[in-house]
Amino acid sequence: MLMKAIVFTQYGPPEVLQFIDVEKPAPTDNQVLVKVHAASVNPADWHRMTAPLVGRLIMGGLFKPKDPRLGSDIAGTVEAVGRNVTEFKPGDEVFGACAGGFAEYTCAHETRVVLKPANVSSEAAAATPVVGCTALQGLRDFGQIQAGQKVLINGASGGVGTFAVQLAKSLGAEVTGVCSGRNLDLVRSIGADHVIDYTRHDFTRNGQRFDLIYDAIGNRSVFDIRRALSPQGICVVAGFTSVPRLIELMVLGPLMSKVGGKKIGSMGIAKITKADLTAIKGLLETGKVVPVIEKRYPLSETAEAMRHLGTKHARGKIIIDLDRNTK
Repeated sequence: MLMKAIVFTQYGPPEVLQFIDVEKPAPTDNQVLVKVHAASVNPADWHRMTAPLVGRLIMGGLFKPKDPRLGSDIAGTVEAVGRNVTEFKPGDEVFGACAGGFAEYTCAHETRVVLKPANVSSEAAAATPVVGCTALQGLRDFGQIQAGQKVLINGASGGVGTFAVQLAKSLGAEVTGVCSGRNLDLVRSIGADHVIDYTRHDFTRNGQRFDLIYDAIGNRSVFDIRRALSPQGICVVAGFTSVPRLIELMVLGPLMSKVGGKKIGSMGIAKITKADLTAIKGLLETGKVVPVIEKRYPLSETAEAMRHLGTKHARGKIIIDLDRNTK
């Protein structure tokens, strides 16, 4: 049986994406087959598609992608389960992460999906797995966030940033969000106590000090970041804007962390775990985190969704709505 899906057989800009018929997958023993209602776009999808050399070396496929599928965040309905799966059954509404989420159907390992809260839409649920795990693990595990701390979120209006602002606030922190002027009201509306327009003010040079800086962009030097940290402050970098900036962080971050009490480091790539998806489910269910969704596209217009992501000015999340007409 055929289904519609997005594939890419060469690296490049969004034009390389193809909207074609492919074979509908079948679940292996520990997988569930999901009819996808919504998926979301992540920077990782952009990096896989454009694949700078360092990305090709990490992912494999030096001259062309080994896996032509794209997309990871999904929400949908279980259609079939593998023979070893006992937690889910056909008809269950789930969300989580997989390979090949930009498709009408996809298979996900049973440990990478959880039941979707009944009071949360498929779009909202699909917006959260990657950004949710990235923010949760960065703030909790790497940043060791505690109530009462002064926390700054750099890139507060993006997908990870909007989740991180709300999560830090729910954990009792005093939150400052850094974004462009057009997004100040948005960042205030999701709970930030203070906002800084980076086009007018440099948070590393205004004399303020923070116990925890969560950098969802990775566009500042380690010297800038160090200046903005309190004496025992921690900076967790969850993204990067260029390979030179990433190399600087990887080389100088550990060295500077050995001098004094300030710590600066990269959290690397978040791991999608059952425990953290369950924690995210609870945040969604209780309304402590409400995903910010800027735009919605049908599956057939995924290339346009990726093009918008590539502007680096997306607010919150971009959703692929598979319940819209995709023909």
